[in-house]
Amino acid sequence: MFFFKTLVMAGAALGGVAAGGLGAFAQVPAGGVATSPAGAVSAPTYADLATLSDAAELVVRVQIRKATALKPERAPGLQSGFARFYVQAQTVSLIGGRSSVGAAVAYLVDVPLDAKGKVPKLTKREFLLFARGVPGRPGELQLIAPGAQLAYTPELEARLRPVLTELYGANPPPRITGVSDALAVPGTLTGESETQIFLATENRSPVSITVLRRPGQRPQWGVSWGEIIDSAARPPAPETLRWYRLACALPAQLPSGANLARDAGERRLAAGDYAFVRDALGPCARQVTAP
Repeated sequence: MFFFKTLVMAGAALGGVAAGGLGAFAQVPAGGVATSPAGAVSAPTYADLATLSDAAELVVRVQIRKATALKPERAPGLQSGFARFYVQAQTVSLIGGRSSVGAAVAYLVDVPLDAKGKVPKLTKREFLLFARGVPGRPGELQLIAPGAQLAYTPELEARLRPVLTELYGANPPPRITGVSDALAVPGTLTGESETQIFLATENRSPVSITVLRRPGQRPQWGVSWGEIIDSAARPPAPETLRWYRLACALPAQLPSGANLARDAGERRLAAGDYAFVRDALGPCARQVTAP
């Protein structure tokens, strides 16, 4: 058995469309079976890798030994232009996970037909799976989402490992669930202000954003990941787990109910500073359907 030793993370966000293992042919969830763009033209983004890794119980590198295409009548919910496979694969390595995995695994996956409408060849190919075990069925895996089977390359593994290192670290940044409060306070000088934005998190860990404006200077902002609000805090570096937590979870606009200011000017300032932060973070770009 392969085993990857990790610290337990608070909470879990498993969900989305999934594919079952051996016994799942008649038990496909309402959303359908996980689809996998075997011939995908676009590489997964950092947000894709972080989302899949965060939701997965196991991240496994496998080599497919046998892939059996199911007849459409045995593949409920199959999308047009896809084929459903029952896959038997050999475990090459366990890249990351919270449990063990056997030397051989089986799972279901939907993959797109090729340009000629033919079933793609999967045998002997290597993939990375983002999956969970099937309770009571040793050796069977359930893909966590559409796109949870990615064609393996050393470059992809190299991009993935830092994501897993942060996720399985001693103090990973908490999942952001929304904005709790925001308050803008004008300073004594014209153009001077400070805005505090307090975020809600899944495990109730305190996270806050500070935006400082000074006359004749560019606005400065940063994030405090703890009880102490640090005026010298800095923005998270792009393509890190802290960046991902913010860029992919914060709403596009400051919720009106979270804006504590009563003065119209202060409310506009808080909303503007929030928009400034969202713009600085940039988009949460994705190529793969999230869990």
